[in-house]
Amino acid sequence: MARFGLSALQSMLRPRGAGRAEAAPPASWSRAFGLGWERPYTVRYASNLDDGPNHGMPLGGFGAGCIGRAPDGSFNLWHLDGGEHWFGTLPDCQFALFESDGEQRRAHALAVKPEADASRPEAGEPLSAWNWYPASTSEQSTGTYAARYPLSSTHYTGVFQAEVSCEAFSPILPGDYQRTSYPVAVFVWTLHNPTRAPLDLSLLLSWRNTTGWFTNTDPSASVHFRDDGSPEHNYVPAIGRSQGQRNRWVDAENLRGVLLEGERSTPLAEGQGQWCLATDAGLEQGHPGLTIQRCSRWNPAGDGAELWQPFATGGSIPDSNNDRASGSNDPASAALAVRCRLEPGDTIEIPLVISWDLPVTAFATGTHCLRRYTDFFGGEGNAAAAIAAEALANWRDWHAAIEAWQQPVLERADLPEPLRMALFNELYDLTSGGSLWSAASPEDPVGRFGVLECLDYAWYESLDVRLYGSFALLQLWPELDKSVLRSFARAIPAADPTPRPIGWYFTQGKGRVEAARKLAGATPHDLGAPNERPWDASNYTAYQDCNLWKDLASDFVLQVWRTFRLAPSGEDLRFLADCWPAAVQALQYLKTFDANGDGLPDNGGAPDQTFDDWPLQGVSAYCGALWIAALEAALAMGQRLQLELGLDTSSAQRDFSSWLEQSRANFDRLLWNGEYYRIDAESGTPVVMADQLCGDFYARLLGLPAVVADERAQSSLRAVKEACFEGFQGGRLGVANGLRRDGTPLDPNGTHPLEVWTGINFGLAAYYRLMGDTATALAITGAVVEQVYTGGLQFRTPEAITGVNTFRACHYLRAMAIWALWATHTGWQPIPGSERQPCAEQQPCAERQP
Repeated sequence: MARFGLSALQSMLRPRGAGRAEAAPPASWSRAFGLGWERPYTVRYASNLDDGPNHGMPLGGFGAGCIGRAPDGSFNLWHLDGGEHWFGTLPDCQFALFESDGEQRRAHALAVKPEADASRPEAGEPLSAWNWYPASTSEQSTGTYAARYPLSSTHYTGVFQAEVSCEAFSPILPGDYQRTSYPVAVFVWTLHNPTRAPLDLSLLLSWRNTTGWFTNTDPSASVHFRDDGSPEHNYVPAIGRSQGQRNRWVDAENLRGVLLEGERSTPLAEGQGQWCLATDAGLEQGHPGLTIQRCSRWNPAGDGAELWQPFATGGSIPDSNNDRASGSNDPASAALAVRCRLEPGDTIEIPLVISWDLPVTAFATGTHCLRRYTDFFGGEGNAAAAIAAEALANWRDWHAAIEAWQQPVLERADLPEPLRMALFNELYDLTSGGSLWSAASPEDPVGRFGVLECLDYAWYESLDVRLYGSFALLQLWPELDKSVLRSFARAIPAADPTPRPIGWYFTQGKGRVEAARKLAGATPHDLGAPNERPWDASNYTAYQDCNLWKDLASDFVLQVWRTFRLAPSGEDLRFLADCWPAAVQALQYLKTFDANGDGLPDNGGAPDQTFDDWPLQGVSAYCGALWIAALEAALAMGQRLQLELGLDTSSAQRDFSSWLEQSRANFDRLLWNGEYYRIDAESGTPVVMADQLCGDFYARLLGLPAVVADERAQSSLRAVKEACFEGFQGGRLGVANGLRRDGTPLDPNGTHPLEVWTGINFGLAAYYRLMGDTATALAITGAVVEQVYTGGLQFRTPEAITGVNTFRACHYLRAMAIWALWATHTGWQPIPGSERQPCAEQQPCAERQP
């Protein structure tokens, strides 16, 4: 059996041999600075996204847009247009350090040398005048990057005489529905002089004016199908647009900075607004001799000498406030430098802040929303300096609050360190998973929220996926989880008869088959896509006809009851009442697929559940168990609402009770084979399905009557462990979705059955833990975490990995199911802050000026 925390991952968590300064913080993922990957996982389908393994932790608030700084120091992830993705290094967006001891001087940009743009060979080497920091090799480390979301740190060693480190973070705070939305990244640089002579140091931050870039210039919103049958739309951002950009100094009581602005329309359009680079003005008073210099404009299109030559010579930059507006093909970057002298033994802490105020997220139909942070800073796109000033005033408190909420996880020595690391780092997707978070309204007092299923399947909050992946949101930001479920409750009664082609039939060579987009009463698969009207136009995906799915209604009911019962903020009867009519309608609709009157909905042959490439026929273990658990949950809902709010739920309760009695009488009779549950009742498929009893897991988790007897659950789990875990690659990768009882594949070329789904594995691990088998739970989790964090998949965790080092669907929502293991292992121990209701200061404040 695979063991949790294999040596390769342990060495990444705690790098050795390079001195104390490089030791990674506890429960963090780390890697030698700039070290490449010998054999990273690569994408399974050519059309799917694969930006390579150079991914670091994202910075920015939920729904605010985010940026990502990689383990080689480059800024290369730009998710600043809600729901859209752009990956590419801007070399002039960078830090640099100058050092002189009076005899020798050196200056390095604090990232490895960027590669030339292969698509533009005429452009040559970017910023050729700059001196870049050397990358680590397998023989020698030049530093360490470490991440424990939302904190990351970089230590630089062996190049400068000074000890140099940087800690970066955004105020991601459980239960805080204000600061968690802020579009800001804080970089706290610590410089220490360990020598016997004074050191003159200068820390530089340079940044490109990108206002106007992050909006889609393709207005068509047309949909086409990839080679795997999934729909996608074009995204063509305005990268490189410069017309009307201008940079200027900005000063406030606690701030010295530069504002980067662009053209503005009325009303403000997507991508328009401001950026701000800033540092603490108090540094000049607190450190005699320290100076802050600002260069409002330099040209990043050339060799960069105009900025680099004076910096590398003496640590200075041109101190100018040139606010000339750019023309076309006239890029402008700005820079800020903090110069100081450190005597032997001295240390200085320098906060540098990057904030952005791009308040509008537009959708292709012409609709748009304001982002949640505008409730506190206004929606005019002129608050970047105010956001930066708040960060400079409060970053120490924010950092302390992050440490406080992480402490209960860090202290759980009964959980292996790789698991504790992954609990934190898998939360990255709430920032960089294309998340939307709208401004508040009377109907949605904390706004509307959504995270993409993934960047390849770019639609929001796929209900079957969030059955697993929403455990993190539930435990840390429960009001956002309620917001998502309320959006589904509104969508269930809606209808859209527009016919669409179904992608799966194309992949099967069956030609064009069409289906209505959304039938009334059908539980939608998702809450729409960023190129349409997310939250309001549901069922964007057209790979399958989601009106026929047999798990979605059960998924909705179970999540509503789960959130009501287990949210750390307490039971919310109003939320339950809001969702009750939709729950009733959803279950009534699903019951219409009970073809033979045995109480259980029947799968129809085409894939019609979360394993949407895996046909099931008749009653299935997966959908049937979810159905039984959902009926139990619905009965419990109706009883609470009738007893405590006086709602008349008796008719629905009678129906559910009758269906439940029938379902329970037939489930085992149709599916139990004496050792485990058959995948379905009619196809005759001889495989052990790994997630056959997800419904039983949910029932037991929620304190409902179990779907199956204890001994049959245990027997099924033993079969899954032996066939799909130990029998698949010796347990090295995790649990495959479905194999024969002897561990061999039914179809060696199968898709879903031979994949290890990260989120399903974490959910299964939680089920094993709930059933008392902690060793297997940790072994499964350890195998998956090992693959993700040694295979170059960190901060882009995929849906699926295979036995031949390929992956599918990165940045995937379901992987946050790792928080289900935390819940089952700790008995729902709350994280500090998560139990709070949104307080007055977190509500929109009319008196507060941006």
